[in-house]
Amino acid sequence: MFDFVSFIPRAVAQGVPLMLGSTGETLTQKSGNLNLGLPGVMYVGAICGVIGSFMYETNTAAESMNGFLAVSIPLICCLAGSLLMGLLYCFLTVTLRANQNVTGLAMTTFGVGFGNFFGGSLIKLTDSEVPSIALSATSGYFKASLPFAGDLGWFGRIFLSYGMLAYVAVAIALSCAFFLRRTRAGLNLRAVGEDPATADAAGIDVTRYKYKATCIGCMIAGLGGLYYVMDYASGVWSNDAFGDRGWLAIALVIFTMWRPGVGIFASILFGGLYILYLFIPTGMDLAVKELYKMLPYLVTIAVLIIVSLRKSRENEPPRHLGLAYFREER
Repeated sequence: MFDFVSFIPRAVAQGVPLMLGSTGETLTQKSGNLNLGLPGVMYVGAICGVIGSFMYETNTAAESMNGFLAVSIPLICCLAGSLLMGLLYCFLTVTLRANQNVTGLAMTTFGVGFGNFFGGSLIKLTDSEVPSIALSATSGYFKASLPFAGDLGWFGRIFLSYGMLAYVAVAIALSCAFFLRRTRAGLNLRAVGEDPATADAAGIDVTRYKYKATCIGCMIAGLGGLYYVMDYASGVWSNDAFGDRGWLAIALVIFTMWRPGVGIFASILFGGLYILYLFIPTGMDLAVKELYKMLPYLVTIAVLIIVSLRKSRENEPPRHLGLAYFREER
């Protein structure tokens, strides 16, 4: 019998990095910027948080660690590193008007190389026999759940057994959904993504909106990388362990049709599909397990086909997505 009480918490934990990544990418794409460097941004956010945590944990005795500092230092380092990646992307694509696809792919390569370089350097500093770093003390603060969650049975396990970043991810997604649909600034941002020339003629600062949306989106996505290391992976960093979650977050943006609120449930669905092979008995047949791992991508392809057949403007990306804006052409 399928164990939903065990499956759902693991699906949520798997889906939180996707939720943060897709929310940040949705905000970025609404401004007209297609940031294919999202995997690199999440990787940089993760390693920057690891560096901050490593410096604090190795210079502080375990019994004298401060919970606030143990959480805030990795968070600040993560946000700072992700912000710098967002500024770099904006400088290249908005100010210098470089090709967004090429820039994004280059930033993914750079981000992964940056993370592996500094991750490998930290591993050498620890003289570890295995190629990984374990920041278990810091991870304990990130993974801490409500103390009475275990006393509430299945309800506590499904809804209250997560670390604080999981609830922050839901709050950010809901806030972005409200911002895009219910605020004047959100309307201006969507106008910039749809037709920057018209928005510029209406007095909207296109460059400022693109910079702000992309940088904030990168910071949100960077939190997804930090969550993966500190919560999902229990504080263990190893090079190239992040997998394809950054690309899956980009696919999730298309799956949700650029709606951050829908992304909450879609990310949990994707997280469940991502680990479904662990809960379905397949014996020793590795080929069947690999087929189950394809499910998130197959679902995305199916959604793309359905959306293209409906041809609804509400379900399509911003019209100026991926294109540089030349004010001289207005």
